[in-house]
Amino acid sequence: MSTDDQAPREGRVETETGYSVTPANIRARLYVDQPLNAGSPIRLDEGPTHYLRNVLRCKGSECVSLFNNLSGEFTAEITKIGKKTTDLMLVEQTRAPELALDLWLLFAPIKRDRMDYMIQKATEMGAGRLFPIMTRFTQGGKLNLQRLQANAIEAAEQCGRLHVAEIEPLQDMMTCLANWPEDRRLLFCDESASLGEGLDGLAELRGQKVAILIGPEGGFSDEEKTRLRAIEACFPISLGPRILRADTAMVAALALVQSCIGDWSES
Repeated sequence: MSTDDQAPREGRVETETGYSVTPANIRARLYVDQPLNAGSPIRLDEGPTHYLRNVLRCKGSECVSLFNNLSGEFTAEITKIGKKTTDLMLVEQTRAPELALDLWLLFAPIKRDRMDYMIQKATEMGAGRLFPIMTRFTQGGKLNLQRLQANAIEAAEQCGRLHVAEIEPLQDMMTCLANWPEDRRLLFCDESASLGEGLDGLAELRGQKVAILIGPEGGFSDEEKTRLRAIEACFPISLGPRILRADTAMVAALALVQSCIGDWSES
């Protein structure tokens, strides 16, 4: 039997242009920092190879999905999987490139485990850039940016995003505010705001550049609140009548903004 006469492998369907991989045959979804082009080979290093070989027990001819922030998403077939590297062939593009999400999140660092949670959920909920900031009452000051970025990558792989959230180095909040871009509105989650404050004006921000600011567990100082309210692009919003932990406040704020003016709502 010739190659052309052979039946397609399980997990593939015949199309006018050849064979297309079906979603049921996709074993994993991975971020790669490499160019992606259909018909080109690609090699994964030891980290993803360990995951594919030892965790998922993948074998040759099985398929994974790959994305790289720039080129959309591609299906790739494993051609060889070794102890330290995996060779694949890019089969086809399954999702076209999309514009990167332009929602910024500023937050005060918290304890390590809850910090991991914040990075994961911020990525899943659509934040595009994450800015850790130091405030007067911030309790955590040391950050492992490599660990945080790994959390963002894992969350992007899991939730289906085509872009990994970018995490900026830790900076002082006052310094950040001094250089704040005039064309980006800053939603300041103020625990002292009156119930419902700022919510009626959210709809007017549709189509504008937006950032969300989440304070530390101890709240903002009076000096910081005064500075925030003096910025023309900044306005406070209420997250309800109860005092929320920082990670809870972040989820609530992102859900509020995304459902009202973000990519959860109709444009």
